[in-house]
Parts: sequence; structure tokens; C-alpha cells
Amino acid sequence: MQEDILKLAYEVSRVTEEKVDLIDSVMRQTNLLAINARIEAARAGTAGAAFSVVAQEMGVVAADISRISRELRGAIGSNIHKLEQVGQDMMTHFRGSRFTDLAHNAVEIIDRNLYERSCDVRWWATDSAVVDVLEQPDADKVVYASERLATILRSYTVYLDLWVADVHGRVVANGRPRAYDVIGRDVSDSDWFKKAMRTSTGEDFTVADIETNRGLNGAAVATYATAIRQGARNDGPPIGVLGIFFDWQPQAEAVVGGVSLSEDERRTTRVMLLDARHRVIASSDGKGVLQETYPLETEGRTRGHYARSGAMTAFALTPGYETYKGLGWYGVIENRGEKAQAAQAA
Repeated sequence: MQEDILKLAYEVSRVTEEKVDLIDSVMRQTNLLAINARIEAARAGTAGAAFSVVAQEMGVVAADISRISRELRGAIGSNIHKLEQVGQDMMTHFRGSRFTDLAHNAVEIIDRNLYERSCDVRWWATDSAVVDVLEQPDADKVVYASERLATILRSYTVYLDLWVADVHGRVVANGRPRAYDVIGRDVSDSDWFKKAMRTSTGEDFTVADIETNRGLNGAAVATYATAIRQGARNDGPPIGVLGIFFDWQPQAEAVVGGVSLSEDERRTTRVMLLDARHRVIASSDGKGVLQETYPLETEGRTRGHYARSGAMTAFALTPGYETYKGLGWYGVIENRGEKAQAAQAA
């Protein structure tokens, strides 16, 4: 609708200019004829006196019409400019609102996905194989716990691995030992381990921002963890930690790449997920991930859009999902016009 208004304004402006130009052309010809008529009347002397008056009036009429033409051009031009500006503002507002909704949808999809991860870690921490390998550690229980974790991984393909660590932070079992040789690895200095050991009940969990994990061959992961408790009781003392590692890159790329944009918009638009520090944790162009800090200007708003340097930026703060409050992440869509994008590339 907004684009139709702009097209109509441009067409009215074009037709008006064309017709006013024709009027000006006719009036110039009429004025020239009036001048020639006065000259001929003067040559005719007394016999041409009456015709001279008519010729003079023709010139006056031509001058009046030319003045009206100029006024018409000015009035229509001014109103056309206002119409174009209104249409442009409407289109900007419409696009900004739409991009804001799309940014909200993107981060909401991630929230819903990660909410399930918070449920998974609390559930699996009560699995008997996971509890037994810490309460009564021996080779058979390690094998069984690893087999149990492997079974979970076959059903939940969004994870790279699941680790069981004892109270000292030593990994005693994992689901993919052939892919990731981490048995015996010390994770006691990891934030996710320390925070999980400090959880109060089995209902609590901790989650770390996206980071690369050397034990997982440098893959980017979202790490969820909770304490494994004695007897699998909700209020039992911690006897270790379960850490689960969400395979971040393919899931995030599916979200930012799946935002509903037209082909023209995709050429000039960048879809991103930012963490609470505005660090880029996913980007539709694959650039700056885990390295770039995006200059987001929220001005205290949880969602909205703004224009800077030829680009429109729309954003939405994570809304959370059910009991999962989110991590303060943002969905962000940056749209640059063809000229602005070309200038940036240059």
C-alpha cells in the first residue's frame, strides 16, 4: 500500500510536469504570435490599430496563463513533495514495524528452543545411570552411564555431547567418547560447573553464553548445567554436575536464515542474534560471529527501530518463554539501501 502511494505520487508529479510544460510551450508560442501581431499592426498604421489592441490583449492573456502555470507548478510540486514524504514515512514505519516483529520472532524461536534445553538438563540429572556413576563409581557403571548418555544423544540430535563430572570437576562419563576424548578432563574452573554446584535444588539450572569449547573440538555451544543430587532427590546434596552442550551454529543459522524476507530484502538485510553485551552470536551473512560487538542503540526500549547512516535497524529483546527468562539476548535486523550497502562495501 505504501509503495503504491509513492508510485502514484511520482506518476502525478510526472504527468503534472509534463502538462504544465505543454501549457508553457503553448503560451510561449501565443506570446510570440501576439508580439508578431503587434508588429504587423504597427506596420498597417491606422488600419491595424484595432488589431493591435487585440494582439496586446492576447499577450496579456498569455502572460496571465503563464503566471497561473507557474503558480500551479509550485503548488502541485509542493503538495507532491509532501505526499512523497508522507508515503516515504509510512513505508519506513511499516518496514520498521515489520522488521521489529521479525526480529522478535527470531529471538522468540531461540527462547522456546532453549527453554526445552533447561528442561532436559534437570530431567536427565535424575537419571539413575547418571546418579549411580557418581554414587558408586566403577568401570561397569561408567560404561553404562556413557551408553545411557549415548542413547539420549541419538534421540536429541541438537546436542554435541553430555558430560557427567564429579564434585571435583573431573569428567567421569560422556555420551560420545569416540568423538570427544574428555574422560578425566578437569572442568572445575568452568563457570557452568561452579554455578551448577551452587544451585539450591534440583529445579535450578545454569546456562552460559555462547562460547567455543576446546573439549568439543572448538565448536560453539550453549552450555546448560545443573547439580546431580544424591539419591536423585530434589533437595539432595550435590554429588556432581551434568553439563549438556547445545550445538549452537546449525540451530542459530537455521533461525537467522529462516526469517521471512523477500529476495530484494535479502540482498540488503542482515539478520542477527546478539547476546546481552551486544556481541554477535549469529548472523545471516556469517560475519562477526563471536567476535563483533554490534552498536545497538535501544534507548531503553525493549523493541523498536531507528535509522542511522542510511540503514534501518530493528530490534527486539528476548521475551523469555514460560519459566525460562532468557539471557538478555536481542533479535536484530539491519536493512541497508542499495546505495548504502554499496558505500559500506567500498
